[in-house]
Amino acid sequence: MTRLDGPMALPQGDVRLLETDVAQRLLHSTELARVAYVAKDGTPRVFPMLFHWNGSEVVLSTFGGSKVNALRVRPDIAITIDAATTPPSVLLIRGKAEVTDVEGIVEEYAAAQRRYGGEEQAAANIAAVDRPGVRMVRIAVRPTWVGVLDFVTRFPGGTTPEEFAQRGQ
Repeated sequence: MTRLDGPMALPQGDVRLLETDVAQRLLHSTELARVAYVAKDGTPRVFPMLFHWNGSEVVLSTFGGSKVNALRVRPDIAITIDAATTPPSVLLIRGKAEVTDVEGIVEEYAAAQRRYGGEEQAAANIAAVDRPGVRMVRIAVRPTWVGVLDFVTRFPGGTTPEEFAQRGQ
């Protein structure tokens, strides 16, 4: 993995921000992804999901429903993965959802289950849904815009630590 000398050197939106320590830590964490999309009725929606990062895509797996139907119509999607630490760490991703129907269990669903719950819990969770005829939906998002906030080296609005400290004074 490439390490960047100065994450401040890259502007928000640059996909190379995925290579930063903050982004890598969050992509391999057990934090939930918060996924935003526009529903069929035109209203915004956000839902939390387990996810799997395969090195080029954030993969979300589900069993269908209204969010899948909405993403087929409007594939624009935004994802936030953040850690409620002090200071907080935030990874922001935008892209288009590629929605694929899958017979059986989505490979990345199993990988996410293992990462979040460990081998034993993952096996139990997968066994609970792996039945003959099961169909899942694989939602793959290849990042086209990436933002990172760590409130140490990267702040909202691209401000410096000094400028950020002056806010509200």
